[in-house]
Amino acid sequence: MEKTKKLFSANIREISLVIVIILISAFVQVRSGGGFLTGENITDMLLETSVLAITAVGMMMVILTGGIDLSIGAVMALGAMAGTTVLKNSVLSENPVSNIWIVLIAVGVGLICGLINGLLISKLKILPIIATLGMMNIYRGITYLIANGSWVKQAEMGPKFLSLATGKTLGIYNLLLIAIIVYLVAFFFSEYTKTGRKIYAVGNSEESARVSGIKTDRIITLAYVILGGIAGLGGILYVCKYGVAQGETGTGYEMNVIAACVLGGVSISGGKGKVAGVLLGAILLGMLNNAMPLIQVSSFWQEAIRGGIILVSIVINALIARNVEKKDLRRRSI
Repeated sequence: MEKTKKLFSANIREISLVIVIILISAFVQVRSGGGFLTGENITDMLLETSVLAITAVGMMMVILTGGIDLSIGAVMALGAMAGTTVLKNSVLSENPVSNIWIVLIAVGVGLICGLINGLLISKLKILPIIATLGMMNIYRGITYLIANGSWVKQAEMGPKFLSLATGKTLGIYNLLLIAIIVYLVAFFFSEYTKTGRKIYAVGNSEESARVSGIKTDRIITLAYVILGGIAGLGGILYVCKYGVAQGETGTGYEMNVIAACVLGGVSISGGKGKVAGVLLGAILLGMLNNAMPLIQVSSFWQEAIRGGIILVSIVINALIARNVEKKDLRRRSI
């Protein structure tokens, strides 16, 4: 019984999210006349949410250190534009580059962007929100320069490249399969590696982590590099799914990614959050995006409702954290 209580207490945020998802699903199913919980709609919803879920894992790593990255949408666009431009030129020359190389180019560009962000924040001690806001505009500008005012269209990419997201492997959509792999790796990394535990330690108290021998600058930089690489991957998958690469790709995407993390219980002050919670947060956000048009909620109200749910989530997370702290203090006094 005691073990069950501890397990429930340790996973209360995730359990609460599951309950909320079930309740909203039941409500929308009734309001939509049974059109929400169908196999086709659930598959569409998961596919629509996959890129968000993948990139949210990277943002989680940064937020855990007490940071934030507003440049993620621009990094997605830059990585995708760099990769698809190489693909377009190779297709025109009738010597198409392998899909693996296109993905590696996008991820590589993301890693470089993440490294730049990380060094600005860890070495030059620029506030994360200021550093990434400035770099967001720089990355977006570079994307426009590469694009040169044009788009990379579906026909210029070819069906083989687009199948990275739209194709299937062993009966599972590639996009879902990639998301599953990313989450399994992220779970193992955060729960069972020393580096993962160091990220949490830095977020809890950077000074204490430094005193205990952790090279905090390296850990902070690493978190931004991880996010950059995942953003590059997310950008190329986004382009594969929608069949077009342009300078505006990923505009405003950072707000959705941060919202998924906050909904998933990741503390914006750092040090707290779980991979499972981020996944549930992304699913909840994706479900809201799918459900509101289905039950004919006015587009004018949709943003307000999303914002309200995010705000309520932040309040609930704060109350839960405060309750946990009080219980810890009581145990110590005893």
